[in-house]
Amino acid sequence: MSKTLEVTLLGKEYRVACEPAERDALQAAVNLLDGKLKEAAEKTPTSARGSGERVAIMVALNLAHELLAAKNTPEQIAAALESETIQRRINSIEAKLDESLAQHEQLF
Repeated sequence: MSKTLEVTLLGKEYRVACEPAERDALQAAVNLLDGKLKEAAEKTPTSARGSGERVAIMVALNLAHELLAAKNTPEQIAAALESETIQRRINSIEAKLDESLAQHEQLF
């Protein structure tokens, strides 16, 4: 069986190296990318499209951003939330200490 797959992105055909076992996953990636490219091309003025390179770069940047955002594991999110919670508690304790010290200063 061939180790390449013919794909179409924005109406242009490409031959991509691909193991037979990975064809479905690659085709799903092609479908996602083609959809994003078409969506971006529709939003980009014709004069700014040029060869399509600008559209492709912007789509790649958006997909990279989405990938990095998706890589935030629940543990990382929980740690960030815990850090925020701890900081709020520290701020609350500091405020109570300041209030208490202010009351004691009035006694002397």
